[in-house]
Amino acid sequence: MNPDVREQILTIISEIPSGRVTSYGRIAAMTDGASARMVARALRDLPSGHELPWFRVVTASRKLADHGGADEQRKRLIDEGVAFDERGRIAQELFWP
Repeated sequence: MNPDVREQILTIISEIPSGRVTSYGRIAAMTDGASARMVARALRDLPSGHELPWFRVVTASRKLADHGGADEQRKRLIDEGVAFDERGRIAQELFWP
């Protein structure tokens, strides 16, 4: 992945406010040529111990992606006041930007 695009992705993720979420696709649209899959790859490649709010990135269907950290992601979002409906979706009004 182009290092400049990766840096753009990580910068956008760092700016997601507490209690809000955004999608892989929205992040990609804010960059110079990334795709949603590239955003997911940038998140997978983060080193352990990083401080980025990775857990604020969800799917376009307003659900958590199926990955090993989904339980931790749900807990962190709930701790920030993000609620899930009975189908596991997050309210559209919580999406940033």
